Amino acid sequence: MAAERVRIAAHAKLNLFLRILARETSGYHQIETAFALLELADDLVVRRTPRGVTLDVQGPDLGSPDENLAVRGARAVLEATGHRFGVAIELTKRIPVRAGLGGGSSDAAAALHAVNALAGNAVPRAELVQLAARIGSDVAFFASGAALALGWGRGERLFQGAPLPALPALVAVPPIGIATPDAYKWWDEMHTTPAPRGAMVLDAPALATWGSIGRVGGNDFELPVFGRHPPLRALFERVAATHPYWVRMCGSGSAVAAVYANERGRDDAAMQLGTQHQQLVKTSTRALAAPGPESTPE
Repeated sequence: MAAERVRIAAHAKLNLFLRILARETSGYHQIETAFALLELADDLVVRRTPRGVTLDVQGPDLGSPDENLAVRGARAVLEATGHRFGVAIELTKRIPVRAGLGGGSSDAAAALHAVNALAGNAVPRAELVQLAARIGSDVAFFASGAALALGWGRGERLFQGAPLPALPALVAVPPIGIATPDAYKWWDEMHTTPAPRGAMVLDAPALATWGSIGRVGGNDFELPVFGRHPPLRALFERVAATHPYWVRMCGSGSAVAAVYANERGRDDAAMQLGTQHQQLVKTSTRALAAPGPESTPE
């Protein structure tokens, strides 16, 4: 018998490296990246109702429910299963918005899995990932459940890899947010002709440790975003000066994330940075697959 109410965590992500390869005639950009999960997560509770989709958000204003990716994820599964019922979504936001951490995409993937659980898992996982890819570029990664994956195309073509060791992490969130379309526009303005690319070999050893992953590549968004927002460059440099194993701007910005050898190193970095100019989120990287929906008592 299908559950009536489920709870699911929607984890944030890091882009361990991110390369923008080309712009399609449609306007979308081809990328090459590696995704990894953080323990930092939003929380979704999804309950079966007679019809429709409602959304109650605890946290920042996310705008119209019709534009919310969790609502779009829920509707995709309801449509695929014949609209036999509706759902009420309670979303508790903990992932900072417009920070490059993938919170909206993760919420969409969590809603896909949660509503599918309410439907008795009527949609096979492979088809669920296809639905995810239609919603947004990063949603397929979150829907896959992988803790680490290489991504190509728009991020919907994935190769699951062995997760990196779980380590303490610090996310520095500045008071400004970056809209992903703006970041791509700034990149296009800097590259009116295709950017030259050198050789790159991805193998298991290159992705096996935090030290080796840091040598694979950077984040192509850093140059155009830092050029538009010099305080973000300064934030990156301050975080890098705390001697992390790995540090990058998150996705298209604006947060900066760093991974440390131990909690003391992470906590010392937080003390050094302070919270006068940015919010600091202490978390850790995740070496386990993303958890699925859990039935909860009424």
